[in-house]
Amino acid sequence: MSMTEADDILEFPVLIGDIGGTNARFALLIDAHSEPQLFDIVQTSDFATIDDAIKAAVLSQIALQPRTAVLAIAGPVDGDEIALTNCPWVVKPRAMIADLGIQDVIIVNDFEAQALAVVALEHDSLVAIGGGQPEPDASRVVLGPGTGLGVAGLIHARHAWIPVPGEGGHIDVGPRTDREREIFPYLETIGGRISAEQLLCGRGLVNIYQALCAADGAASLLTPATDNAEQKREWPSRVSTAALDCSNAEAIEAVDHFAVFLGRVAGDMALVFMAKGGVYLAGGISQRILPALQRPAFRAAFNDKAPHLDLMASLPIYVVIHPTAALVGLAAFAKTPARFGVAMNKRRWRN
Repeated sequence: MSMTEADDILEFPVLIGDIGGTNARFALLIDAHSEPQLFDIVQTSDFATIDDAIKAAVLSQIALQPRTAVLAIAGPVDGDEIALTNCPWVVKPRAMIADLGIQDVIIVNDFEAQALAVVALEHDSLVAIGGGQPEPDASRVVLGPGTGLGVAGLIHARHAWIPVPGEGGHIDVGPRTDREREIFPYLETIGGRISAEQLLCGRGLVNIYQALCAADGAASLLTPATDNAEQKREWPSRVSTAALDCSNAEAIEAVDHFAVFLGRVAGDMALVFMAKGGVYLAGGISQRILPALQRPAFRAAFNDKAPHLDLMASLPIYVVIHPTAALVGLAAFAKTPARFGVAMNKRRWRN
């Protein structure tokens, strides 16, 4: 990355977008001093391509033509055709420039955007869960269970915040307790192994719930057998709702296990990045199960990293409750790119 390139002033208006496996969120920045103009959230399944979604959700609603697009994509950014991990969309920046009239397209990983957001969010957008005070320029880490499990770091160097994207959601996870050893044989695997994402996302919560039911010989009442994809998309919400209103014992235990696994993985990532600036839990699931994360088991699982128990107990954890945090991060970058060391190599296309 050239810092000179990263410092380039972007041409406004700037279209910003947070593209996940299920939802796509867009906003327009008229200039460097305006607040983002938000558009209706769209379902990725409702459109064949991202270009179609932008035409319907954004371009048909405005008179201004965006000159720049800064898009956060749920998947690794590599090459001129960028596939999303949990969505059939393939982002083609050159086609975007040719077909949508946009002059400059920048693509980043979706959790880079979440990482950028944690230095731009106001304090009332965060809920603290234990630990001490964050060190101002210390490294930070962001995790977000959603359609998948996103992970990114944020490092301060050369007077800039540098996001570090990765695929940390695919690390291995194993059982530690007798109860976990009972349910792990019933968990759905990927390539013969249990990754963090097999547990810590919407379908991961369902995976835990169904494994608990199978281990106990109980009927999985919340996830009846079906081939209907729309019905299956409702399962994570059904499990979390049943847990929070205490209407289903297996759902309650599933959310409790989810919180513990999330605590362990978050603790692992905090050690990797030495996150004395804080650990941030983003995404809708973290917000939805906030009561479970505020119970002692989550923080205890995070802290349980002998021989570093005292270090872990000192690290602050926050749940991000802003509904469009990634867009906040993208807007901050678009307005003041010099504040961030965002790599442009092979991730920027210009007319």
